[in-house]
Amino acid sequence: QVHLVESGGGLVQAGGSLRLSCTASGNIFTINAMGWYRQAPGKQRESVATITSGGSTNYRDSVKGRFTISRDNPKNTVYLQMNSLKPEDTAVYYCNADYLGLGYVGQGTQVTVSS
Repeated sequence: QVHLVESGGGLVQAGGSLRLSCTASGNIFTINAMGWYRQAPGKQRESVATITSGGSTNYRDSVKGRFTISRDNPKNTVYLQMNSLKPEDTAVYYCNADYLGLGYVGQGTQVTVSS
């Protein structure tokens, strides 16, 4: 069983920055892929960024150049540095992790970007 806990969300003005963190706990070794997705009210869930245990990353086009995903494998922690935030980035951000073929999701953290 993997338990994911996110932190770092909040309210920020457009152009500002936030850093999200997500730590996985449980009787686990290094997790394979970790990442972030988001869901805004009335919209479909969308993947924001993913990172493998080897450090390979993938981003959705709308956040490329503004968001950076990174991870600390010994701590089973993934980060999402979000710069130049836009109102359209407003959503609940969820951390996800793939471990031994199963997917796990955190409780989510709200990110609100005011114009």
